[in-house]
Amino acid sequence: MNQTVSFQHAPVRRLPMPEFIAMLAFLFATIAFSIDAMLPALPQIAESLTPGNLNRAQLILTSFVAGMGTGTLFAGPISDAIGRKRAITIGFAIYSCAALAAIFAESIEMLLLARFIQGLGAAGPRIVGLALVRDLYEGREMARITSLVMMVFIIIPALAPSIGAGMIWLAGWHGVFAGFLFFALVGVSWLNLRQAETLPPERRRPLQVAPLKEAAREVLTDRHVMLCTFILTLGFGQMFALLSSAQQLFGEAYGKGDAFPYWFAAMALLSGSGTVLNATFVIRFGMRRIAKWAYMMQTCVSSVMLVLIGADLLPAALQFPAFFLWAVSVFFMAGVTFGNLNALALQKMGHIAGMAASVVAAISTVLATVIAAPVGLLYNGTALPVIIATLICSGLAWFMMRFLRD
Repeated sequence: MNQTVSFQHAPVRRLPMPEFIAMLAFLFATIAFSIDAMLPALPQIAESLTPGNLNRAQLILTSFVAGMGTGTLFAGPISDAIGRKRAITIGFAIYSCAALAAIFAESIEMLLLARFIQGLGAAGPRIVGLALVRDLYEGREMARITSLVMMVFIIIPALAPSIGAGMIWLAGWHGVFAGFLFFALVGVSWLNLRQAETLPPERRRPLQVAPLKEAAREVLTDRHVMLCTFILTLGFGQMFALLSSAQQLFGEAYGKGDAFPYWFAAMALLSGSGTVLNATFVIRFGMRRIAKWAYMMQTCVSSVMLVLIGADLLPAALQFPAFFLWAVSVFFMAGVTFGNLNALALQKMGHIAGMAASVVAAISTVLATVIAAPVGLLYNGTALPVIIATLICSGLAWFMMRFLRD
C-alpha cells in the first residue's frame, strides 16, 4: 500500500520503501552503467577512432562526467520549478538522443561531444533523484536511505563491464550505446508509472533570476555546504582517476585484460559492503564520524601501497593481489562517504533541495574531472600515478573532515 508524507500544504503519496529504494537505485545505476559499461569498449574505440594516441580514449569517460557536472547547474533549479518527475524525464530524453548520436559518430571528436551531451542529460536523474529523496527524508535517515539505494544499484555497475563486453561482442562498441537507450527507457517508465510527484505546485520556486540568485547565494555562502562539497570533490576525483585508468591497469600493467569484466565485478561487489556497513551504523555513529574514519583508512592504505610499489618491495606473485585489494578499498571508501556527505550538505537545505543538490554536484563533479583527467593521461604502465593521486586526495579530505560537524 502506498504511504503518505505530509508537507505543510498538501499530502504527497510515496511508494512502499522497498520499491522506492529499488526505483532510485535503478535511476542512479543507469548513470553508473553509462561510465562502467564503456570500460571494455575503450581499446576498440581507441583503435577505431584515435589510433595515434590511445590514451585519448579515456576522455570518453571524463567528457561524460564533465557534461554531467555542467548539467547539474541546471537540473536542480529546473526541478524546483517544474517538479521532480518532469525534470528527470527531460534529462533522460537528452541522454537518449545523445546516446543515439554516439552510435553514428565517425570521429573521436563527435563521440566526445555526444558523450558530453549525454552527461548533460544524465544530470537530471542523478541530481533530481537526490532532491526527491530530500523531499521525503533528512539527516541520518536520508543518509541511511541513500546507502540502501547504493547497496541495491551496486549490482548493475559491478556487472556493467561484463554486460558491455557482451554488447561489444554482438554489435561492436556501438552496441553499448544501444544498451544506454534501453536502460533509460526502463528507468523513465518506472518513474512515471509508479512514483508520485514529491514537490507539489505550491512548494515550487519560479525560474526567475532573483529567486535563483538568492537560492544560489544561500548555498554558496554556507560554510558547511561548501566544506562538504570540496570533500566530495576529492572523493570523486580519486575514484574517477582510478576508473579512467582501470582498463589499462588491469590489461597492460597486470595482464588481466581478458578477465577484466570479471575482476571489475568482483571489485565492485566486494566494495559494496561499505554501503551495507554505512546503512547499518550511520544512525548510531553519525555521518561525519564514519566518513572521517573512511578517509583516514584510505590515507593509510594508499601510503602503504605507495611504499610497496614505489620501492618495488612486492614479489611478482603479490603485485596484482595487492593492487586489487587497494582498488577495492577505494570503492569501499566511496560507499561509506558519498551518501553521508550528500546528506550532510543537504541537511539544512530542504527548502531549496534542487538548487543545493545542483550546486554541490556541479562543483564536486567538474572539479573532480580536473583531478581525474590529468591523472589518467599520466598513466605510465604502473599504478603509481593513481595511487599518488588517491593518497593526496584522501589525506586532504581527512584533514578537512575535522572542520565538519553533524
